[in-house]
Amino acid sequence: MTIEHHVGDELLLAYGAGTLDEATSLLVATHLALCPVCRSDLDLAETVGGALMDCEKAGAPADETMLDAATKSPTTGEGDAGAARVDYPAPSGPFVLPRPLRDYAGSDVGGLRWRAVGGGIRQVPLISGRYGMTARLLRIPAGKSVPDHGHRGFEATLVLAGAFYDRGSWYRRGDVEVVDTAVVHRPAAGPEEDCICLAVTDARLKFRTAIPRLLQPIHGI
Repeated sequence: MTIEHHVGDELLLAYGAGTLDEATSLLVATHLALCPVCRSDLDLAETVGGALMDCEKAGAPADETMLDAATKSPTTGEGDAGAARVDYPAPSGPFVLPRPLRDYAGSDVGGLRWRAVGGGIRQVPLISGRYGMTARLLRIPAGKSVPDHGHRGFEATLVLAGAFYDRGSWYRRGDVEVVDTAVVHRPAAGPEEDCICLAVTDARLKFRTAIPRLLQPIHGI
């Protein structure tokens, strides 16, 4: 599995600092469970941050030699990839929800109770927090697309199974798409299998057709 679309430095550093809301923190934690590159980046940022704090407490300036030493493994001299940060579960069924998600969903994928939201799309609500932050699992049927929509705020979508195509790019397991109010789009699941995603938003979507707008208050999307 090769992950091409990551959460980005801003979200990663905010997660490490503990300043993210619950829903976005869940998405970043789930991405980290799938992405060794971002686990390594986060470990490096935390190591450098800790070294800088130590220097500040000691009243000593940080220099390149000290920072270089802080980012090396004491046994190999190479940067630590942070592979021990997340436990990988054994496979069960078509695929396994990463550990952070199973703690919220209360089940692996085979036991989830999907709710229809129209057009064959189903959801499992996970978090409905303050300030409009929500997290939900979405299941988009193979070959189908999400209704054309814009955004009143932030939306991040992490692929867990299958794939979707949007604005010239494919997103597969572990990939994250982050969009804002400037984006209007119509993501479409790949033709081979249903696409299962974790979607996090901080505001209701802006659907451009009547039926999705009518159903929106019922399903909270």
